[in-house]
Amino acid sequence: MSPAAPIIGVEAPRQPQLIALLEQSSAYARSLGYPPESNFLLDVEDLEKTNVDVYVARDSSGAPLGIAALVLLDPQANGSSPGDAELKRMFVSDFARGQGVAGALLRRLESDARASGIRRIVLETGPLHAPALALYARHGYTEIAQFGQYIGERYSVCMAKPLDAVMPARTAVV
Repeated sequence: MSPAAPIIGVEAPRQPQLIALLEQSSAYARSLGYPPESNFLLDVEDLEKTNVDVYVARDSSGAPLGIAALVLLDPQANGSSPGDAELKRMFVSDFARGQGVAGALLRRLESDARASGIRRIVLETGPLHAPALALYARHGYTEIAQFGQYIGERYSVCMAKPLDAVMPARTAVV
């Protein structure tokens, strides 16, 4: 029997369970062997900014399984294109990996981004993070030139996915 689909919502990041999940995410990033200055992780204060939506996947009992943040980018500040948003802090807890949680988070986040007029999602991950690279490629992300704070960063792989515009529903002609 396959596990139930996670319940995904946008939540405030300053919750003990989510802070614990972010700490797990930070520990995992450190375990990959990147130098500390090459880990570009947003902290809780950054996740609370008005241009950030934090998505949380929970199981049926309410336990958090994974987290992802979507940051609306300011093209004047970071060299991105108008209509870009960045995926940050994507992480699924050890016990929930392999259950489709990351894919569910991506689909929800992309759907909401598309509906709000975001035209492209960009992200940064590292070359040593093979599972993340494979996940993003499976979901249609392709490698792009480094952008913003990642330009010249030896351990940064940047990827993007254009989002199709939401088409209005067609009405039947009778």
